[in-house]
Amino acid sequence: MTSKVKINLEYIINCSPKVLYNRLSTASGLTEWFADDVRVRGKRYTFIWDGSEQTAEMTLHKENRLVRFSWLEEEEGSYFEFKITRDELTGDVSLLITDFAEEDEIDETRGLWDSQVADLKHVLGS
Repeated sequence: MTSKVKINLEYIINCSPKVLYNRLSTASGLTEWFADDVRVRGKRYTFIWDGSEQTAEMTLHKENRLVRFSWLEEEEGSYFEFKITRDELTGDVSLLITDFAEEDEIDETRGLWDSQVADLKHVLGS
């Protein structure tokens, strides 16, 4: 079994942290851009893509700043995280995404996030 590599991505998003946080932390918000459907039961989020399901637990959240989901079926410590930052000088809002991928899947994973964040920007009118 190969270990996964941490990937950090950054995207400028033209909206308020509060609006962005809603799209990152709620079932309805995530369904708009991240998955075909999302079911929530407590802290457990079941993400559905093309009929297949993956379940994660929201293990960390700070309102309007951070959301972390830890995969339940993956190896220990496997998670993805959304962090919202605002540049003090310019006021630009950035979405920082942390994810993990196999060494030979890094480019594919980056491409997938690029596509999903493009959908997010479209939904936000950003």
